[in-house]
Amino acid sequence: MAKQMTEMLKGTLEGIVLALLADQPAYGYDITARLREQGFSDIVEGTVYALLVRIEQRGFVDVEKVPSEKGPPRKVYSINAAGVEYLEEFWGAWSFLSERIGQLHNSIEHQQTEQPKGEGE
Repeated sequence: MAKQMTEMLKGTLEGIVLALLADQPAYGYDITARLREQGFSDIVEGTVYALLVRIEQRGFVDVEKVPSEKGPPRKVYSINAAGVEYLEEFWGAWSFLSERIGQLHNSIEHQQTEQPKGEGE
């Protein structure tokens, strides 16, 4: 199941991170920590940083360099208008898919419970 979860997460992580940034601006480590608090315990910082580079390149976030107590300045990411638009599309697609998958699951589960038991069961 872990491999399936990883593959599914790859397709949705952009939207998940933008949803976190819609709640409040954050820097990479903070985003990773917030994801882990939400139950995404297998997320590694490298994955988050690579994703932040992509969403910055796609123009979904604004970046502000903020002085750090230790080391170089931190990049704080905040969602911008393009990111909000993408996030709205993401939630629409997520709602559509999760509803259809739920219906499919319920339909198949219902069919399985209605099938007559075979001999010897």
